[in-house]
Amino acid sequence: MGNIKEEKVFKIAGITIWRLLVYFAIYSVAGYIIETIFGILTKGLLESRKGFLYGPFCPIYGVGAVVMILALQPFKKNNYTLFLGGFLVGSIVEYIISFLGEVIFNVNWWDYSNNFLNVNGRICFTFSLFWGLLAIYLIKHFNPIIDKMMNSLKQKISIKLIKKCIIIISIFLFIDFILTGLALKLFFARTVYSYNLDVSNKEKYIVEYENLMQHEKILNIGNTIFSNKKMIKTFPNLKLKATSGGIIYMNSIYNDIQPYYYKFNF
Repeated sequence: MGNIKEEKVFKIAGITIWRLLVYFAIYSVAGYIIETIFGILTKGLLESRKGFLYGPFCPIYGVGAVVMILALQPFKKNNYTLFLGGFLVGSIVEYIISFLGEVIFNVNWWDYSNNFLNVNGRICFTFSLFWGLLAIYLIKHFNPIIDKMMNSLKQKISIKLIKKCIIIISIFLFIDFILTGLALKLFFARTVYSYNLDVSNKEKYIVEYENLMQHEKILNIGNTIFSNKKMIKTFPNLKLKATSGGIIYMNSIYNDIQPYYYKFNF
């Protein structure tokens, strides 16, 4: 970017790391806006649809957009190849993020088990079609606008200042990611322990919480900062898999907490 010599700028598929970080932040926010509107239109609820504890970020969109922009460069020939590439790349990214969310955070961000042609409830045909259509719009229309805005900004603000801002935002997102992981682990362990829920990895949750109980001060701080209300308000659609194979929604456990901000009467 800027006045730095080309040979000193590390690139992936011809795109600098700095630009990719900006893409991630922008599309994470865009994803949050899309998800919020989707929640209003489909459920009539204004609720938190973000993926991190703090800030308006839905990181699956940020990751998906960055991967798509990089992976779809060879498919830019026409809309047909872009659609196919988006269909495949988007589905793969969605599946991997769903899998990692379950392995790292013990959380099911979404469940397509009841949707047509789904794979382990992680991806389904309908949303794969959405990824294909999104790829066309992203590569052909939306991302060129983002690039123009970024290039225009570089002419008005110093490169050093831009890089400092990118670094600060990236650090914030990384800390937000870590805190989110810790909060989710604590919340699920606390809930399974308190309500003796018959869920997958039940013993693991109980052991984790019993270990935390040995550090009373740390546990009290965690329970205060990441309270049940905070978690339900931030992640209203959290769920766990029961040993029976069913789904246990966290907002049904804490039914005294209103999981949304506002309900529209259309």
